[in-house]
Amino acid sequence: MRLPRTATTFAPPVMEARRWLDGVTFPEDRPLINVSQAAPVDVPPEALRQVIAEAAMSDPQAHLYGPVLGNPELRAELAAQWSATYGGDVSSRQVAITSGCNEAFCASIATLCTDGDEVILPTPWYFNHKMWLDISGVRTVPLATDAELLPDPDEAAHLITDRTRAIVLVTPNNPGGVEYPADLVRAFFNLARSRGIALIIDETYRDFDARPGAPHDLFADPDWGDTLIHLYSFSKAYRLTGHRVGAMVTGAARLAEVEKFLDAATICPNQLGQIAALWGMRNLSQWLAGERAEILDRRAAIHDNMPKLREAGWRLMGCGAYFAYLEHPFALPSHELAPKLVREAGILLLPGTMFQPEGSTAGARQMRVAFANVDRPRIGVLFDRLASLGWPLAPATDSA
Repeated sequence: MRLPRTATTFAPPVMEARRWLDGVTFPEDRPLINVSQAAPVDVPPEALRQVIAEAAMSDPQAHLYGPVLGNPELRAELAAQWSATYGGDVSSRQVAITSGCNEAFCASIATLCTDGDEVILPTPWYFNHKMWLDISGVRTVPLATDAELLPDPDEAAHLITDRTRAIVLVTPNNPGGVEYPADLVRAFFNLARSRGIALIIDETYRDFDARPGAPHDLFADPDWGDTLIHLYSFSKAYRLTGHRVGAMVTGAARLAEVEKFLDAATICPNQLGQIAALWGMRNLSQWLAGERAEILDRRAAIHDNMPKLREAGWRLMGCGAYFAYLEHPFALPSHELAPKLVREAGILLLPGTMFQPEGSTAGARQMRVAFANVDRPRIGVLFDRLASLGWPLAPATDSA
């Protein structure tokens, strides 16, 4: 019997991790520290919530179907801001608004691939990308990264076949936190263009990049739309996770194909979410700068607390945006350690096995900490708990 497409992939990792909490109680002096999910848990700022409430009460269009590719004002605003930020020329015809950034990725793959095609993903990868490729009948080709979690364009070139349709980059990276240098991003763009494939760049965490200015210059290329598919999320910037608003920026010809997918999948993006995203883009730049500053301080707190973990044998592999990616020193693999951490240390995080190919020895030694919802004092508590673990260590020769 043939399996349905959904049976070809794994269970949602965040939902699996939440089930580790079942039946576990946490004492008052050691409450749970949840660093498992990379999504803000605070509500949007009050002014933005008021805009949403007023639209819900007074704007009839907020409750109706809208254009499949998104509302024109929001598309135009994003095009204008991207043109200014990246020093390029982006028109509203090259922008689609989607029901979250995940849908933008799904739509991209639908326009590129058919059964048996291949897409290159650097490892550790974002698990939802792998899940959708599985469900789509597309072969995921892992691209191992170096000790600093950076992918190598030359290594990627060796993996390209006549079935390769795209290379996917996430920067700042999920799960690794690494910010890809502009020249590295450009090298991947040049490779993709020379081989006639797409470069998909997911910049969901763009607003929390530590570097000033544009993270790359791809939009300055006059023919960027022939190769680049750029993905973005409003969820992290304006705390709109539940409203499901993302974006895709690419060539107008590809968006004509994307429109078919979106119409079949969701018909149109959430109207209230689009209203909120547009108002946020126009009015919350100073507020967002404060959010970025707070995330950068939490990133600094990771580095400040890292010496106590290094003494216990841990290694910080990457840190940035919402994430710290760690190599642990213990004999047990990470998929066994993670549930054990819930029960014995009051910590919920995700094991590296969720971000690597099945059977990966590297993933067994790795863990992701999503620190966006943990302030500086609690980061200190988190690291104290991790440093105090007295579990059996792996042999020194096993260390990556």
